[in-house]
Amino acid sequence: MSRHQESDKSRPGSARQGGYKKTSNSRGNAPVKKAPSKFATKPEAAKEAPKAAKSPKRPSNPDEIRLNRYISNSGMCSRRDADIYIQSGNVKVNGVVITEMGYQVKLTDAVQFDGVNITPEKKEYILLNKPKNFSTAGDDAPGSANVLDLVRNATKANLIPVGRMDKTTTGLLLFTNDTEIVQKFTVPNQRSSKVYQVTLDKNLKFEDLERIQKGLTIEDHRVFVEEITYIEDQPKSEIGIKMKTSNVKVVRKIFEHLKYDVLKVDRVTFAGLTKKNLPRGDWRFLTEQEIINLKNS
Repeated sequence: MSRHQESDKSRPGSARQGGYKKTSNSRGNAPVKKAPSKFATKPEAAKEAPKAAKSPKRPSNPDEIRLNRYISNSGMCSRRDADIYIQSGNVKVNGVVITEMGYQVKLTDAVQFDGVNITPEKKEYILLNKPKNFSTAGDDAPGSANVLDLVRNATKANLIPVGRMDKTTTGLLLFTNDTEIVQKFTVPNQRSSKVYQVTLDKNLKFEDLERIQKGLTIEDHRVFVEEITYIEDQPKSEIGIKMKTSNVKVVRKIFEHLKYDVLKVDRVTFAGLTKKNLPRGDWRFLTEQEIINLKNS
């Protein structure tokens, strides 16, 4: 062993000299200091506090529903807005003003929202492009096809068709559980327009077209149309007629009164709704904007 090596034992040096490697604090090798986490719990707080006993849940009654949900399901407003109406004293149950949050009502209770009687069933609106051989009547013979069969799986709501259409008539038919809409579009003095395409057994004479445009008296009733035209690029037996009535029988009687046989009636528009992208036999839900337009039409 050399003298140089002996001196190295008493003063360790570099690794090449047989000593230990000195820890360097140069850039990149400085020891990482972990700051205490601000989320660290104190030793005494680390122990779990005993959990408070949960109060037993009130058994749910399938015949009852929270009042705000009842109102929301009726389609009047959202649950949050319903709470505001309840707190303001604008909701009555069986004639009594209710301001209690979370109040439970029975489905058989009479609920008034801002003076209007409501039901808890959400309002649904479905538009069908009706095919032939389906009737809207509720007294059909057993086994006959009814339009309700076409929309039966769309919703659990109790839908009814708006107006009546016979088996041979095709085109737009609205379904809803909104009784106000049903009444609005079935009363005689309606404001909304409907367009029908009518196929006759022969060409419609121009003088008869003018007579229809001026108005006819049929069975002691004066019948007016908004507009009547020949269908462009079609035989003169294809007629477009615009009226406010949703009663298809009136459309047929106009032409039968003038000795024409009506082969086909197709409703192509109904209160601003059209058959666009709705093939025959298919249905769809109305959009929110369409519902607003329908109520304002």
